[in-house]
Amino acid sequence: MSKEKKLNGTVIVTYRCNAHCTMCNRYKAPSRPEEEISIETIRKLPPMYFTNITGGEPFIRDDLEEIVEELSKLSDRIVISTNGFFTDRILKLTERFPKVGIRISIEGLEETNNEIRGLPDGYRRGYETLKQLRARGMKDVGFGMTVQDRNAPDLVPLYRLSDELGMEFATASLHNSFYFVENKNVIHDRPMVAEHFEGLVNELLNSGSPKKWFRAYFNHGLINYIYGQNRLLPCDMAFDTFFIDPYGDVMPCNGTKEKKVMGNLNTQSWDELWNSGQADKVREFVRHCDRNCWMIGSVSPAMHKYILKPALWVVAHKLKFWKKKKYSMYELQCCRDYRDGKLTKEMCDQRSTCDMLTEAEDGRIFSAINM
Repeated sequence: MSKEKKLNGTVIVTYRCNAHCTMCNRYKAPSRPEEEISIETIRKLPPMYFTNITGGEPFIRDDLEEIVEELSKLSDRIVISTNGFFTDRILKLTERFPKVGIRISIEGLEETNNEIRGLPDGYRRGYETLKQLRARGMKDVGFGMTVQDRNAPDLVPLYRLSDELGMEFATASLHNSFYFVENKNVIHDRPMVAEHFEGLVNELLNSGSPKKWFRAYFNHGLINYIYGQNRLLPCDMAFDTFFIDPYGDVMPCNGTKEKKVMGNLNTQSWDELWNSGQADKVREFVRHCDRNCWMIGSVSPAMHKYILKPALWVVAHKLKFWKKKKYSMYELQCCRDYRDGKLTKEMCDQRSTCDMLTEAEDGRIFSAINM
C-alpha cells in the first residue's frame, strides 16, 4: 500500500456491552478481555484520515486511553461511539484528548430510549454526559440514533433537541449482520418511518449548514434503503475503508451476514494483509455484494469520493427550498410504487437483509471466500 494514501478505519475494541438493545444481540456474544485487540496490534494499523472507535461499549476497556493515544499518532481525526453511560470515564478521556469526538447513542426521548436500549436510566446518563462535555467546551459531540418503528416519531424532536444544544446528529436504520448478531431486524411500517425521515430531511435542508444539507442526502438514502432498493452510491469498502474487530480480524465492513476476513493483524503486517490474495477475494465479494447497506461507515467515504451526485442533489433541493418547495419522499420511485400498490410490504421484506429462518452468526468463525 502506498505510504501516502490514508484510509478510513473503524476499530472495534471490544464486543462487551452493558446495554441490551432490542435490535442488537452483541451483548449475548461478548469478547473476552484477554482476547481483545492489543496495543501492539493497534500500532500496526496504517495511517488514517478518520478513525471510529466502537464496540460493544468502548469505555468498558480499562486501557481505552492508551488505545486513543496510539491511534492519535496514526489518525487525523478520531470519534468514539458510546452509549454515554460511563460519564466519569468519558470526561476523563476527553480532558486528556479534547480533540476526540464523542457520539452517544440515544434511541429517542427518555421512555423510548430506555425501552429500546435496555439500560435503566440510560437516557439521563447519556444526555447528562453530552451536556457536561458541551459545558467543558467540547465541540465534536453529538447524538446517534438508529431509527425503527418504535422510535421514528421521536426522530425530529430529538434532532431539534440536538440542534438547540449545538450538537451533531447522526442517524441509521435497522441492519442485520454478524456484527449485530441479528438477522431478524425489519421495518414494519415503512411509510410511517419514511415520513419521519422526510421531516428530518426538510429540517436539515432548511438549516444554514452545508454539512446538514449533505446529511439530508444521507437520510434521503435511508428512505431508499428501508424500501429494499439498490444503494444510491457505490460501495468501496475494503478498497479505501476497513474495519478491525476485537480478535484482530480485518474486514471490509460490519454489514455482511457472515464475517468476511481479509487477514489478521495479530499475525500479519499491515502491508502483507492489505495486499494479500485473501484481501483481493474479499474485494471481489464486495463488488458483487447485494445487501445494499446504507450506514455512515460506508456512505460517508462514498459521498466524498463520488461527491458530484450528492452535491447536485443538494443544489437542486436548496433551489426548491428557495422556491418554497419542500422535499418529498415520493421523489423516490419506490415510495410512489409502494403508495400505488406496485411494490408490496412482502416484496420489500424479501429485498431487505432480514432472514427469519437463519440464526445469526457472531463473528467468531469467519466465512472463507471462495470465488
